[in-house]
Amino acid sequence: MELYGLKNCDKCRAAMKALDNAGVAYVFHDIREVSLSTDDLSRWIDATGLDAIANKRSTTWRALPDAQKALLEKDAASLLLTHRTLIKRPVIVLGKDVSVGWTDKIAQIVIK
Repeated sequence: MELYGLKNCDKCRAAMKALDNAGVAYVFHDIREVSLSTDDLSRWIDATGLDAIANKRSTTWRALPDAQKALLEKDAASLLLTHRTLIKRPVIVLGKDVSVGWTDKIAQIVIK
């Protein structure tokens, strides 16, 4: 299992704590530091849907000029790669399955 997020993100820390407590092995990748590609982001978008992965409530989104916001519909992967804090988190990759966020439902799936 791979977990992508930010070290200081509350949801990411909650996910890591729950996984640690359950003894589930995972590798954490800080999205600001790890090498992501547009292929990675495109795969995540295809698996989860754009609305699930793009954080339109973030301060980063609100600070973007309208011209850059328009890129979300045209080239979402490139925009998210450029502004990584727009990626909702954590992104959990388990084999070919991808999920976004940390909810009770997701926890039940990944902690078996």
